[in-house]
Amino acid sequence: MPSPNISEPTYGPPWIAIAWMVLTGLLFVGVTAVVRYIGSDIPAPQAAFIRYAIGLLFMSPFLIPMFRKGIPRKAVTAHAIRGFAHALGVMLWFYAMARIPIAEVVAISYTSPIYITLGAAFFFREHLAARRIFAVLAAFAGAMIILRPGLQELSLGQLAQVVSAPLFAISYLLAKSMSKDQSSTVIVGMMSIFVTLGIAPFAFVVWQTPTMTEVMWLALVAALATTGHFTMTKALKAAPLMVTQPVTFLQLVWATLLGALVFDEAVDFWVLLGGGVIIASVSFISYREWVVSRKSRTPPAVATK
Repeated sequence: MPSPNISEPTYGPPWIAIAWMVLTGLLFVGVTAVVRYIGSDIPAPQAAFIRYAIGLLFMSPFLIPMFRKGIPRKAVTAHAIRGFAHALGVMLWFYAMARIPIAEVVAISYTSPIYITLGAAFFFREHLAARRIFAVLAAFAGAMIILRPGLQELSLGQLAQVVSAPLFAISYLLAKSMSKDQSSTVIVGMMSIFVTLGIAPFAFVVWQTPTMTEVMWLALVAALATTGHFTMTKALKAAPLMVTQPVTFLQLVWATLLGALVFDEAVDFWVLLGGGVIIASVSFISYREWVVSRKSRTPPAVATK
């Protein structure tokens, strides 16, 4: 009897995935650097709108074939909800990026997998095992180490970044749900459209005429972010999450160095410690999920006879 075709995906050498992930981290830190450089010269909603409008232009060659094939009306509603949640998260991220250190923005953003794990349990009825609960609590403790409520006053920039994390988690969970019956091109393309539309009213309220230099910087942000999503996809296809997830910690290292060397930001030990705790917990979740999924794909011995 031939064995069923449920074997684990074949991956290449781990160093290829690690190289792609290192490059991804550098690209996303480049995004934060440019946004930090622009600062609050442009209101956060307007900066986010210009960035996504330019990104939409990058996506235009893929959008025309997508609309020709047609999109179910029911799916459009889900895309709209996702786009609005993502739009709010992006505006808050831009606001935080202009007001708190780069390393702190990156470290707090690592809390998003906490909400993804909880959301998967509540909305997708995924089993919330003890290891998941432990990892979530550890990640929450890491966030408290960074913020240290009661020991320091929480700034609006910190609160904005904290709130953006669950919004990005909602976007991720909706994308996961839609990926079952929709292509990645449709998911990314529709997100670009609805995020741009979602940010537009907020940008209109605070609009001020940008300089050509500012538009060019935001075009660079769009290019770096688009390339970063591409390289991240390459990394995830080249190796399981247990290999790629820990490498994301380097992004916190790059952000800390960038903040210290370029923007004269002090290196905060508590941010590094809290970020390390969050990354460790996220990496543990990724590893355990990989182990469980591997067991579920491995056929019993009798099935191979």
